[in-house]
Amino acid sequence: MREASFIERNKEKWLSIENNLLNIVHVDPDILASNYIELTNDLAYAQTFYPQSKTKDYLNELSIRAHQLIYKDQKSSSNKLAHFFTYEIFESIWKIRKPLIYSLLIFLFANVIGFISAVYEESFLKFIMGSHYVDMTLANIKDGNPAGVYQQGSNWGGALAITINNVKVAFFAFIYGIFFSLGTGYILMLNGIMVGTFHYLFYKYDVLGEAMTAIWIHGTIELSVIVIAGGCGLAMGNSILFPKSYTRLESFKRAVKHASKVLISTIPFFIVAGTLEGYVTRYYQVSIWLCLLVIVLSAIAIAYVYIIKPKQMAVKYAWDK
Repeated sequence: MREASFIERNKEKWLSIENNLLNIVHVDPDILASNYIELTNDLAYAQTFYPQSKTKDYLNELSIRAHQLIYKDQKSSSNKLAHFFTYEIFESIWKIRKPLIYSLLIFLFANVIGFISAVYEESFLKFIMGSHYVDMTLANIKDGNPAGVYQQGSNWGGALAITINNVKVAFFAFIYGIFFSLGTGYILMLNGIMVGTFHYLFYKYDVLGEAMTAIWIHGTIELSVIVIAGGCGLAMGNSILFPKSYTRLESFKRAVKHASKVLISTIPFFIVAGTLEGYVTRYYQVSIWLCLLVIVLSAIAIAYVYIIKPKQMAVKYAWDK
């Protein structure tokens, strides 16, 4: 092959590799490894057929640079950690965005079922929430403190217990996805129906607004991350049911890789939700404006991490191409 033809055939690839090396923190390590292999192959070809050419020198320099950058990145755990939290998590969120949407729709549908069922069947409240809880909440409503249940126990004890319970629910929503998404669907439906029933209880006694300013202080994050965990479970289950062009095993492995990263991203949010429920929700009657501020900031945080940022990065790095 003539040198000019060799350059013409590969120049776009080399320019792309140069760009990847300039943005190494934001490039998948597998892509960088593939780039390095392609470069060394092209360099070997150039050394054989164009040993005195500038093309050989250019590829040699680029290969050395690639090796140094990739090796340095592999040696630095801080670089890997930064790459994980600033790139990989958002890429995985984008990759499983459809299951995340399905999870939200299932949860909202279950909310409606819970609310309507409670409207038409009085006993449904106690069936779902338990007689003790309903009676205690009714007593709190009578005392003018509809969300009084959140004022029981100590701050730190409540925060710890709540965080552990929320993590358990999210874990089951995730892991049950291996049962062809049916297990995850069950967890989402169960929790959605419970939330819908819970809302009806306060609506029935005309304290919905006051109760929601308390419940959604922590519930904005808490319920959002449960839905996200459900989306991770659906991503796993759907990968088995609908493997597309991959084998079922390969499809499942890819889904687990992305879903696990997204699930890890919810851990800080669970801690925040537990802390809010243990330390802040109990003081909901102090200021409605403070309650609303916490709710709005929580919603913005969830929207930014799981909707806005992944969308921005998908456009920037062309993840759909």
